[in-house]
Amino acid sequence: MNTRSTPATFQLAQDTSDTLTLRGVLSFATAAQALQALQAALAKAAVTVFDLSGVTHGDSAGLSCLLAVMAEASARGRPVRLVHLPEGMQTLAGVCGVDRMLAE
Repeated sequence: MNTRSTPATFQLAQDTSDTLTLRGVLSFATAAQALQALQAALAKAAVTVFDLSGVTHGDSAGLSCLLAVMAEASARGRPVRLVHLPEGMQTLAGVCGVDRMLAE
């Protein structure tokens, strides 16, 4: 019996000039990597949308990562909006009282 778990992975893909698609896990295990990747992508391109349809799991660290990147983008005058936020992350955002921040 194999007791090893598959490591959590996170990936970005730029599907259109203004949309980044996030894929994989957005959690404690990947939040630091995701934050760096998202910041780098925003520095290089005029991204205005994060499509989370490919996110298979997200937790509070992943949510914090998204909020940090959104705040940074907004401060630079280039706000980013989220689409297809997974239901679990929507629920978590509601519990934490940050759901309105994600809808802006």
